Amino acid sequence: MKKVLVTLTALVAVVLSAKAEVEFAYDAGAEIVSAYIWRGQYNGGMSFQPDVEIGFDAADEKIQFRIGAWANIGGSDNMFKKGAETYTDPESGDEINPNTRFMPELDVIGSLSLYGLSLGFNHYYYFGGSNFFSWRPVAELDGSDNTSTTEVWAGYNFGGLHDASGVYFNWYTTVAGQDLVYDANTGDPKRAWSSYFEVGYDYTFENIGLTLGAVVGMTPWESPIYGNSKFAVNNISLKINKEWEFDHVTLDLFAQGSLNPDGVNKDNAVLPKAAGDEKLYNQKLNGVIGLGIWF
Repeated sequence: MKKVLVTLTALVAVVLSAKAEVEFAYDAGAEIVSAYIWRGQYNGGMSFQPDVEIGFDAADEKIQFRIGAWANIGGSDNMFKKGAETYTDPESGDEINPNTRFMPELDVIGSLSLYGLSLGFNHYYYFGGSNFFSWRPVAELDGSDNTSTTEVWAGYNFGGLHDASGVYFNWYTTVAGQDLVYDANTGDPKRAWSSYFEVGYDYTFENIGLTLGAVVGMTPWESPIYGNSKFAVNNISLKINKEWEFDHVTLDLFAQGSLNPDGVNKDNAVLPKAAGDEKLYNQKLNGVIGLGIWF
């Protein structure tokens, strides 16, 4: 992640050295969603998802830099079930109820967009674990500490940076954290470089503020994060989004359906999952509706 930050900083310096007119920019808001669905995987039930980013715009907003944070606080992360069986934690000796886990997520994000090209990083952390930083040697990871990962990504929007309609693609690769596969001969851990690739298309009816979107996402090789042992198509999504713009506030209402043809889910992946909802983790078809407010 350190190298990623250095690279983004260097690119920002190049942009600023071009003496383009630069303006401070920010994005802030939050959504309430009926389910937390991530790249075809069901990650939890009803959730509150705040988001804040700051940065700059240059060259008539054709160049953008953003750094910020996104969080997920899920209602099903703290699902209490009376009478559920408990177990004794071997380290602390505490009695643990598996249906009362509370594991909110915090993502640190950064991106640089140049016309239609975008580069960035995402650092994922799940509270309830002990390590916020993920850039440790593979030899120090033992498969149990899965609370932090870092990925880098690149994408291109053929419609341009601000065109509301067009084809786009994004590629994400995990570069640090709990992302291990084991050598078949020696049993030694090695980095999986878990990756996800998506192709999407958005079309916006600008006169009514309505956007229709479609995405096909896949994992190209074995990945403990996505739970597949080979190439897999794990996300076919359709989304409809309606926006209402006011003086200083934008409201949006959306609905999305997601099909996971390969059945890749958090039941066979290493990412921590919220308590309860076990059946939903294994569903191939999931849906979500959400309401957002943005400033």
